[in-house]
Amino acid sequence: MDITIYHNTRCGTSRTTLALIRNTGVEPNVIEYLHNPPSREELTAIIEQAGISVRDAVRQKETLFKELGLDDPAVSDDRLLDAMIEYPILINRPFVITPKGARLCRPSELVLDILPLPQKGALNRDDGTPLIDALGQKVTQA
Repeated sequence: MDITIYHNTRCGTSRTTLALIRNTGVEPNVIEYLHNPPSREELTAIIEQAGISVRDAVRQKETLFKELGLDDPAVSDDRLLDAMIEYPILINRPFVITPKGARLCRPSELVLDILPLPQKGALNRDDGTPLIDALGQKVTQA
């Protein structure tokens, strides 16, 4: 099974997304993008495949986003891509690519839409909140 996650080990959402993938019994190709960033062409393709805008792919909560003036709505997609390539911390995460498509998995359960195999058992979010029950079904919050 060919599944790739662009992962940040320090991000709870990314860790939960990775756990959801592994909960299907598949070990994905894990790319720690801060150490091995995608090329501009790869990043552009991932964003297009995920069906989101370049601006949606930028981590706007990152301090550097504002420091570089990227919060100005007039900043072009090319400038945003240049910044993400130069400073990979600005790439929003996690991106997951499977045979069923690509997603920016924020929140992490968005990965469930593109996983080819079902969940195999109970799983909690990184913060301990139940996400998948013992039957492999998504837990609905009241």
